[in-house]
Amino acid sequence: MNNDLKNAQRLLLGHGALILLLGFIIGFGFLFFLLGEVTVWPFPGTIKYQFPGTYDAWRMAHLEGIANGLMLWIMAAVIPLLQPYIKRIYRISVGMIVVAWTFVIASAIDPIFPNARGLAFNASSNLASDTAFFLFYIGIIIAFVAVITIAVKTLRPGGEVR
Repeated sequence: MNNDLKNAQRLLLGHGALILLLGFIIGFGFLFFLLGEVTVWPFPGTIKYQFPGTYDAWRMAHLEGIANGLMLWIMAAVIPLLQPYIKRIYRISVGMIVVAWTFVIASAIDPIFPNARGLAFNASSNLASDTAFFLFYIGIIIAFVAVITIAVKTLRPGGEVR
């Protein structure tokens, strides 16, 4: 295994773990939103506070962390199979790390800020929504480029053509 592949796998595994941890932490926010208070057993006491956002926004933010962290781990397992077809495997890996972070951060904006789903750009709307939109936009463009590159390179006739 060459150094580019090892470094790519190391980065994918490490960032996948960090994104999973962020998904877990957001899961606590989701739990506290559902409870309407902050309480952590076995610590005594509760803080009466209703977290902002909606059920769907918290669930989506939590699942984005889980799904994208696992996606990076799957990518780390798959890239040795891609290496014969793709010359710059490290670049594809870094791109997918950027995708994962942009999606998770953009999803985490929605439950915290009102009307910040990031579905469209509207300069007269709120800054949080526009920030989420641009984060999603960056991630989607990179994801399309990476997936199209993988499809084209691996489906090209002729075997190990780079």
